[in-house]
Amino acid sequence: MSEQTLIDPTLPTALGETRNRVLDLLCAAAEPMGVQDIADRVDLHPNTARFHLDGLVDAGLAERRAEDSRRPGRPRMVYAATPSDASTGQRSYRLLAEMLTGLIADTLPEPGRAAETAGEAWGRYLAERPAPSQRVDAADGVRRLSTVLAESGFAPGVVENLDRPVIPLRHCPFREVAERHRDVVCSLHLGLIRGALAEVRAPLAADRLEPFVEPSLCLAHLIPTPE
Repeated sequence: MSEQTLIDPTLPTALGETRNRVLDLLCAAAEPMGVQDIADRVDLHPNTARFHLDGLVDAGLAERRAEDSRRPGRPRMVYAATPSDASTGQRSYRLLAEMLTGLIADTLPEPGRAAETAGEAWGRYLAERPAPSQRVDAADGVRRLSTVLAESGFAPGVVENLDRPVIPLRHCPFREVAERHRDVVCSLHLGLIRGALAEVRAPLAADRLEPFVEPSLCLAHLIPTPE
């Protein structure tokens, strides 16, 4: 692998649609914004909004700080876009992903299982939990899962059969790393799907993830579970 392939594309085109929308909102804001403010304006679950905001902070495109407030209680965290010159310079998060994924694969006794467990935790975190009295059927479960996948960058397609749903994923946001460390990355994604389905109480479970059936297509196979 050449060094050039580990250099991230020029920002902000590499951010993805949702994260770019969050960044655009921060850039247009007259003052720093809280997570709930962003979530309401961009129509995201607060946990998903926080996920994208923290990603912008990591990329040097946003700043996070405690709100200056004299009200009692713990001040909330607010976010603001960084000055344009602060985001210049090459990023190499793909190199970091390669290094950390390789570390997991080489040092853990069951790297796939560890990645799946981590993915389940993140799937629960990113999914919007329905109200206790709300019944979630298969169609709603697929819709809620597809929302999590879309906001994470997977570009899920239409599900044709709800008896045994198969979600086409037409974009892998970690494709280059997944091609080299499939066991770790695809297990992470399978866990994310399982965690999201569990969090929304869908009568579905992830049976398997079929990676790269085409160069830009993976298939998430779901199976029904007792409601």
